[in-house]
Amino acid sequence: MLERRDSYDALRSAFRWTIPDRFNIGVAVSDVWASRDPGRVALVEWRPDGAPATLSFSELSARSSALACALGARGVGRGDRVALLLPQSFETAISHVAIYKLGAISVPLALLFGVEALEYRLATAGVKAVITNAAGAQKLARIRSRLADLELVVLVEGDAAGAVGFERLLAEGRPEFRPVDTTPDDPAMMIFTSGTTGPPKGALHGHRVLLGHLPGMQMAHEFMPEPGDRFWTPADWAWAGGLLNALLPALYFGVPVVSSRSEKFDPAAACALMRETGVRNAFIPPTALRMMKSQRDIGRIFPKGLRTAASAGEALGRETYEWAKAELGLTVNEIYGQTECNLVLGSCAALGISRAGSTGKPVPGHDVALIDAEGRPVPAGEPGQIAVRRPDPVMFLEYWNSPEATAQKFVGDWMTTGDQGIADRDGYIHFFGRDDDVITSAGYRIGPGEIEDCLTGHTSVALAAAVGKPDPLRTEIVKAYIVLKEGVEPSESLREEIRGWVRERLSAHEYPREVEFVDSMPLTTTGKVIRRIFRDRARRETEERSAPAA
Repeated sequence: MLERRDSYDALRSAFRWTIPDRFNIGVAVSDVWASRDPGRVALVEWRPDGAPATLSFSELSARSSALACALGARGVGRGDRVALLLPQSFETAISHVAIYKLGAISVPLALLFGVEALEYRLATAGVKAVITNAAGAQKLARIRSRLADLELVVLVEGDAAGAVGFERLLAEGRPEFRPVDTTPDDPAMMIFTSGTTGPPKGALHGHRVLLGHLPGMQMAHEFMPEPGDRFWTPADWAWAGGLLNALLPALYFGVPVVSSRSEKFDPAAACALMRETGVRNAFIPPTALRMMKSQRDIGRIFPKGLRTAASAGEALGRETYEWAKAELGLTVNEIYGQTECNLVLGSCAALGISRAGSTGKPVPGHDVALIDAEGRPVPAGEPGQIAVRRPDPVMFLEYWNSPEATAQKFVGDWMTTGDQGIADRDGYIHFFGRDDDVITSAGYRIGPGEIEDCLTGHTSVALAAAVGKPDPLRTEIVKAYIVLKEGVEPSESLREEIRGWVRERLSAHEYPREVEFVDSMPLTTTGKVIRRIFRDRARRETEERSAPAA
């Protein structure tokens, strides 16, 4: 827990980790509050066509214990992997808490995954049970015969062929279930990496991962909890950002969490949700904020009661940061982390730790540096790889069944991220891209995030991706792929206007020498642009043009 201080330096110097010998996430986010304040609201489900539903901490505690009891009676035990293939919902939160209490390992998976992606993750994790809805069950039916470890499917809509109903399972259990006694290092969850730079890997986390997130959560949300705080994120709870930057820490602090079953982000609906449910704290990924920026009347419909907003997942960028201040009256606190070691850099406007284009400074309790290939910290102003020193309570235990990949993640005691950044003289770290995303042009190393952010500042641009295209003279040139706003027609004059827009605002070496308009933007389930698809496309274009004529 962070104690309020007058400055970042005082906050950082005063902080000390206090990790108990025994800790269980499920107990901490439900039973503790159920004993203190049984009627306290834990979850609020927004329903656009009716009044919101609520679930108290007492109900969360009792229902999760009953589910843990019933799962145990059906053979799910300590260390077994249980996948959750669900949208934001009461059932999702109850299931997470039950799995932790049981000493099993939760494997959150996005409903947007296709059949092949699901099969890979379920098989790799050796999942024993899956809790899902009808949409997930349909996908599961196509691959179930190939999942040798899968024994139990739980369906939230009720009993079905090959599946037991969620409510029936709850009725089989007992709310007096005694949670398994776990240590902070006992495995609690396995979150798969996004797979943007290689096959997805299962990052295994201990129960301590929740404690490791608390300082960053409090920093980004300006010493949460405050009276009246209420949390919401459009981020899928299957993602580390949705689960660990939002749901679990908020419940730990006794802050009600608002959920929505919507699978697609809609700016107008998001604003309505926040207004109607009294949201005061939000975690909104950069892509969602850029989509808000495309909403013509966003300044009018955006809720005025928001106390804090944080953003992470990719670089927020100067343009989006300044737009939010000017149009929404909101300073977005940017945060940074990875599936393997999340929420280690952050901003806090209340402390004056906020700078456009920067992801902030190291969160108290985390030792973060920019290092070279040999693991040596680099001076301010020089690019380096963002790294986190172990031990750290927020750091993953290992990659599931991948000791070699786990070892390769470290250089000495530094856990490498594969992300490049520069620290300025004031200690702010500026993220500019993953190793694979950095563009090398005429001797310059260019981060795509700043270019993309600048592009979306143009009145005609909805979404953008910037990649390096091979070039015999400059090594690479910057090429931009752009989705235009609704009603805007592509043209050569618009293409030139956009190129000039970036050149004028950034620099002559960063503007896109090529601009291509596309109908849609490939995104991961966490809302990140999959630049690899466009990099491969640009590379093929170069190869085809340079191939000798037949």
